[in-house]
Amino acid sequence: MKDVAELSAKEAALELARLAREIAAHDRHYYQDDAPVISDADYDRLRQRNSAIEARFPDLVRGDSPSLRVGAAPAEKFGKVVHGVPMLSLDNIFSAAEVHEFCQRVRRFLGFAEDDTLSFTAEPKIDGLSASLRYENGLLVQGATRGDGSEGEDITANLRTIRDIPLQLQGDVPKLFEVRGEVYMTHQSFEALNRRQEEAGRDAFANPRNAAAGSVRQLDPKITAARSLHFFAYAWGAASELPAQSQWQMLELFRNWGFVVNPLIRRCDSPEALIAFYEDIAHQRASLPYDIDGVVYKVDRLDLQERLGFVSRSPRWAVAHKFPAEQAETVLEDIAIFVGRTGVLTPVAQLKPVTVGGVVVRNATLHNEDYIAEKDIRVGDTVVVQRAGDVIPQIVRVVPEHRPRHTHVYHMPELCPACGSHAVRETDERTGKKEAARRCTGGLICPAQAVERLKHFVGREAFDIEGLGEKAIEAFFADGMLKEPADIFALKARFSEGPQAIATREGWGAKSAANLFAAIERRRKIALERLINALGIRHVGETTARLLARSFHTAPAFFAAMQEADAARSLEGISGIGPIVGEAICDFFAEPHNLAALHRLLAEIEVLPAAEPRAAVQSAVYGKTVVFTGTLEKMTRAEAKARAQSLGAKVAGSVSKKTDLVVVGPGAGSKRAEAEKLGVAIVDEEGWLRLIGDSEK
Repeated sequence: MKDVAELSAKEAALELARLAREIAAHDRHYYQDDAPVISDADYDRLRQRNSAIEARFPDLVRGDSPSLRVGAAPAEKFGKVVHGVPMLSLDNIFSAAEVHEFCQRVRRFLGFAEDDTLSFTAEPKIDGLSASLRYENGLLVQGATRGDGSEGEDITANLRTIRDIPLQLQGDVPKLFEVRGEVYMTHQSFEALNRRQEEAGRDAFANPRNAAAGSVRQLDPKITAARSLHFFAYAWGAASELPAQSQWQMLELFRNWGFVVNPLIRRCDSPEALIAFYEDIAHQRASLPYDIDGVVYKVDRLDLQERLGFVSRSPRWAVAHKFPAEQAETVLEDIAIFVGRTGVLTPVAQLKPVTVGGVVVRNATLHNEDYIAEKDIRVGDTVVVQRAGDVIPQIVRVVPEHRPRHTHVYHMPELCPACGSHAVRETDERTGKKEAARRCTGGLICPAQAVERLKHFVGREAFDIEGLGEKAIEAFFADGMLKEPADIFALKARFSEGPQAIATREGWGAKSAANLFAAIERRRKIALERLINALGIRHVGETTARLLARSFHTAPAFFAAMQEADAARSLEGISGIGPIVGEAICDFFAEPHNLAALHRLLAEIEVLPAAEPRAAVQSAVYGKTVVFTGTLEKMTRAEAKARAQSLGAKVAGSVSKKTDLVVVGPGAGSKRAEAEKLGVAIVDEEGWLRLIGDSEK
């Protein structure tokens, strides 16, 4: 073997390619198979030679170089990555009955009979951090966190250090393919990490998930490399092609490409088989070397997944069957009142700290005064606490035998603790009953509502302004620097000294202040759906904001329609927006103070049009309002609506002058008559399928 100093550039390139393949194979033998075939000393010599060649020929460092496993230079901050295919979350179920309902719901959507074969995959739900890996020509070029599902953080350098993640895929792979999965930490690695933390005088991590998430988001990849992280592959995002016809076959390909796939995954053909798998995994849970919080079921056939599509932010073809929440007893020491951005007074239990499911819980939601009265919860009680869905702490019940003497029935305050205004329970005009929530009537004069609206505005699902957290919002508001959203974007112009005005504040420095101003500037361009969500309109969250953005497409069109006399009529035609939500939206835009604040905000930012739905570019129905009526024979009504929406159409429940097309089946009645009266185009199911290019159905 030639000395490194004697190698030519061509020889060095060939040897680096050989070393990359050889070291990657030894990594698989050692880390995945637990069966090394060479000694540690021989392995170290291979890596040392690779490093020596790279040091002499730095321009020849490969994308799959073993040296990338130990980390690159520290980053100043993480860049943003927009997911070409959103990383959506899963709906949760908690019982065997809900498993049967999920299977039946899938069958109904697809129009499957009871004896039609419907297979699923079932896999443990790893409690870690979701990540997406982008491969081009088989080479890892980018890795990102899930983020908010639409946009994540670029953590490529950190993910390269995880040995379960191949830097170069093996075999014949698509030109472009995004592999998705879960980064996690084993119990053994977690305990070792916490021992090191304690020895260094640093805080221990609460659980393996937090440790994994914190490790993979280190600015210095060398820290990530030292944390012993792992990765299970189980899904995919953007792809130039899908080289399989089922979920099961895709997992087999993942294994062939060099990924670790959970060996416990099974294929099941009935709800009973899914439930049996769940019970078996629940029994094994305590003995597994990693944390899981449930089981995930997915329809196996990919063509059926495509037909089922998505609803809101989750697929119709998959669901998470979560384990029962872990519980613990503790003492309720006090009840605090939190005033939200819509004025709702929410009681929060302040607890004697207790560990539930590996997390220290100090507070738990009490929802509203009816919830407190129903359970007769009092200050001083011993209570049973659980983390609902293993996430949100809540009080399940009181332990009456441990109740101290002289406790008092709890009464909600009738005055807002933030502004002193009356706090009332409004009457629902439709039912005549009192609403569960008690609301502050202070409106514009209530500082708590203003602060919470600002927190919501800069939150991850809204403008997502890094560095402008809850404490900063509270401090800036208290000092009169921020009163409304437009003030955020006017901060730089307001202070002639720029970031220095922030840098001198307690807890800030020159770098953090500069980063804040840069983050604000990056968000001067915002997607319409994020802006709508950020406005804090009652009942309007991510899903409704997305519906509105896709229905009106541009900010001028949406805001103009909402200020018209028949704004409510415009909203009635949008499938998924009911009268209560519609009324809340109209009320928001009928308030002059809201419009004035919105106009000031729009003067500071640029609102981007709603993103075109996938497959909508060539669609003949893009932007059209479609109504379905009667019985469809070649697809279910739900599938037809989902297909129309995926092509960029708006699906309405009633016919109006704004309807473009009515699709009729046998049994069509008043909607067809209304369409004929208004001169709206009418097609039967065959005509609809030809129009959207699905005539082969």
